[in-house]
Amino acid sequence: MKLGLLTACLPWLSLEQVAAWAAHTGYEALEVAAWPRDSTHLHHAAHLDVANFSAVDAERVQELLDGHALTIPAVTYCDNNLHGDARERDRIHQHLRSCIDAAAALGVPYVGTFIGRDVTQSVAENMKLAEQHLPALVQYAADRKVRLLVENCPMEGWHPDGYPGNLAYSPELWDWMFDLGFHLTYDPSHLPWLGIDPLDALQHALRRDMVAHVQAKDIEIDERARTRYGVFGKTVSRTSPVDVGWWRYRIPGRGQLDWNRIIDTLYSAGYNGAVAVEHEDPVWGGTLEKTQQGLQIAAHTLRPLITPEGAVRSADRVE
Repeated sequence: MKLGLLTACLPWLSLEQVAAWAAHTGYEALEVAAWPRDSTHLHHAAHLDVANFSAVDAERVQELLDGHALTIPAVTYCDNNLHGDARERDRIHQHLRSCIDAAAALGVPYVGTFIGRDVTQSVAENMKLAEQHLPALVQYAADRKVRLLVENCPMEGWHPDGYPGNLAYSPELWDWMFDLGFHLTYDPSHLPWLGIDPLDALQHALRRDMVAHVQAKDIEIDERARTRYGVFGKTVSRTSPVDVGWWRYRIPGRGQLDWNRIIDTLYSAGYNGAVAVEHEDPVWGGTLEKTQQGLQIAAHTLRPLITPEGAVRSADRVE
């Protein structure tokens, strides 16, 4: 198992700068963000220009990784693959195919994305849309020896009323998307506010062998505020789609999740992939300096729980 970070939280830095800083801080893997270069959202970083990725680029990136003893477990572009606008959906699918091509060129086994949702239609109608449109993307990836992963983020901010906008928020839906050919990027932070036990859900996913990648993000819940607003969050006083009022994401070590048990459960199941910190903590964000401090806190929290790969090999030789 390797400790990694999702590069999306570092849009101020180039991939070269991210790699140098991450290796110095004790990270071993980079889940590389690959949103389109024309994206304006702060967290939509483009650390790989997949639309123009060449063999020369692949060689350059591989040399960079080798120079810092880093790996890339996944290329990530999480967008709405069921967008209600057909032209926008086609654009998203084309960029996802470019991510798959870049991953294949680098020998990266996974590309992370979302199922998404057409918010004008019901969940049942969206499931039919997914079954119609998404298997071709799974096959495109498989033809290039890449697997598509879906993170279990509800993306409530995509829905006008704060309902789930990404149909991957429950173990029931994980089973459905697994049958469509997707594997899971497991992020425990999304589960407690939905009333789902993170460990029970993880054990279910591990039994089905659907967990290919893990993101490490924490959550802080204000139960008194939940009593005021209800599970779907603020209504009258909401200032933005993500202003729910009773929970917020935190960096590992500053929230409520039991990382010792989560990591131990992964080890017990034989998981040997990456655990990549996804930094969306409002306390430790907003500037490069604070974001890096947050990532250092996460590393200090998780590093003692994740045995470095070299140490495992050394222990095996002694035995």
